[in-house]
Amino acid sequence: MFAKTLGRTLGVIWGTVLLLGASNAFAGFSDTLNLREGVTAISQKVFDLHMLIFWICVVACVLVFAVLIYSIFTHRKSKGAVPASFHESTTVEIIWTTIPFLVLVAMAVPATTTLLALEDTRDSDISIQVTGYQWKWKYDYLDEGISFFSVLTTPRDQIVGDAPKDENYLLEVDNPIVVINKKIRFLITSNDVIHSWWVPDLGWKQDAIPGFINAAWTELSEPGTYRGKCAELCGKDHGFMPIVLIAKTEDDYAAWVEEQKGAAAAAAGDATRTLTMDELMAKGEPVYNTSCAACHQANGQGIPGVFPAIAGSAVATGDVAKHIDIGVNGVAGTAMQAFGEQLSAVDLAAVITYQRNAFGNDTGDMVQPADITAVK
Repeated sequence: MFAKTLGRTLGVIWGTVLLLGASNAFAGFSDTLNLREGVTAISQKVFDLHMLIFWICVVACVLVFAVLIYSIFTHRKSKGAVPASFHESTTVEIIWTTIPFLVLVAMAVPATTTLLALEDTRDSDISIQVTGYQWKWKYDYLDEGISFFSVLTTPRDQIVGDAPKDENYLLEVDNPIVVINKKIRFLITSNDVIHSWWVPDLGWKQDAIPGFINAAWTELSEPGTYRGKCAELCGKDHGFMPIVLIAKTEDDYAAWVEEQKGAAAAAAGDATRTLTMDELMAKGEPVYNTSCAACHQANGQGIPGVFPAIAGSAVATGDVAKHIDIGVNGVAGTAMQAFGEQLSAVDLAAVITYQRNAFGNDTGDMVQPADITAVK
């Protein structure tokens, strides 16, 4: 009987050891198991708190199991142990109430300090609004007047398994968010469903909730590229809305700001251009693959019963004005988003032209940027 009890006890202890090992009992012993330390001061605070709580739990487990094993071994029936007859002990009750209380205080003080530091967005140098869309991110630099969408750029061939996966598979975007070695305040919200903006190296993640704005901050001391993703199941393409954050030096950041402002001015100028069919088709295909293929498929056949086809559809072969209206304003109550804010007039004109002249549609219709601007 004793052997069976001891065996069960050792089994529990061994299971606990395995669980502790999975959490990485020795900080830094294995980067693949332990919490990531991150690259910011606040991420280091979070890591230190994690290790403090972890070691408190380890000590508590060791003490509890040590007393348990000692009691089983010393007070077993074969040694003639007689159960104690006392009913209660005020001293024991004071001890087992006081010690856990002190342990909780030892955990609560640093935890509260870290949480307050995480929420302290005061005195920020740059404010960036992050808005989640199905399935992309929009970044608005409130101090610089810069605004852009960030969309996955992993080729469809890799996603469907027709090509080898890159090193940063599903963690590549066309427009990364760019920051500098200053305190950055993020104002995080959503345009549709709940998303979650998460870059592990920053040491935190924040939910993006429609109608609410959650705040967070970071301060990166070294230039570098850091990758993350949406951490909230937000729909069919939840796994395809990555985050790429690039920290630059002051000079490089200033040059990037000027480049973005120049690109915005150029886009505004392009909205008045008249493009040829070849130009519209050449530009429309990559826009379609990035913004439309996820639902309507790369071949334009859609997903029967879920997402309509573009090939031979009444919209893509019918009234051009209706097609433009759907592209700009979306369709209420469906998964068809309004792309008027997400794509430029040139991109929208190109992708609508492409839809009307690809996949066997061959309508010959051309949509110009001015047609989009008139609807916007």
